[in-house]
Amino acid sequence: MLLGVVVWRLGAGPFLDGLRAVDLPAIAAALAIGAATTVCGAWRWALVSRRLGMPMRLRPAVADCYQALFLNTVLPAGVLGDVGRAVAHGRATGDVGRSARAVVIEKSAGQIVLVLVGVAVLAVEPAVLQVLHIPWALVLGAGGLGVGLVLAVRRVRSALGTLLRDAVRGTSPAVLGLSLLALVGYLGLFLVAARAVGVSAPTVEVLPLLVLALFVMGLPVNVGGFGPREAAAALAFGAVGLGAAQGLSTAVVYGVLTLVSTLPGALVLLRRRSGLPGRAQVALASSTMTSPAPSSVT
Repeated sequence: MLLGVVVWRLGAGPFLDGLRAVDLPAIAAALAIGAATTVCGAWRWALVSRRLGMPMRLRPAVADCYQALFLNTVLPAGVLGDVGRAVAHGRATGDVGRSARAVVIEKSAGQIVLVLVGVAVLAVEPAVLQVLHIPWALVLGAGGLGVGLVLAVRRVRSALGTLLRDAVRGTSPAVLGLSLLALVGYLGLFLVAARAVGVSAPTVEVLPLLVLALFVMGLPVNVGGFGPREAAAALAFGAVGLGAAQGLSTAVVYGVLTLVSTLPGALVLLRRRSGLPGRAQVALASSTMTSPAPSSVT
């Protein structure tokens, strides 16, 4: 619905321009960057899982992450693929709860890095945040109320305590480093999208706009990020004088390229559904490693 409102306000031209801007070099870049970021995510997941005492091999973890990313992109809320890989790995290792916490921890590490980098980058371009007119008092008040209600439930408090203990145990500098590398990849793909539609502004000027779009597209109210991402990009690009239309076109190209980058996950899903070498999930639990891996990447 939100995407429809943006197109209604700006016209269908920028949306169609974005679709036409997707060419073979952009597709090749999306597949290459997608492979790099997926490996970073899978490696991060493997490190966290091993530190929590659940063996995991990198190769099948990459396949699981590709499948999850594809499902996250084509299904509502953007998290159902991650839920699937958490449950599958938990069943393979005999501990669904711990497996779910591992996925939450490794995904949260990525969000924490995004927030830290985002705060630093957006400070360079405060006009981007000002144009959104975010009612921070209302947001913080609602957040505080939600936290209070959650903590009032004893079972939830217990679950959060377990999650925090596992987070301390499972997080390491390597996990945060891999999250930073993945973020560089996401921003790189967004920059490819911006250049594809003709945005010629220097990278340092475009970067805050792309970070803001990444923030917004994480909201679980869309399919594939479409809608909030386009609205935020249009507003942000317009705020700094680059034009709302170019912001919309850039976001559309990014959405298409993101889908393209996850297409290997569709192949993984089809292969598993068809019953062809379907031992990937078992391989997650049959790692020869019997103890948590070291906390650093070697």
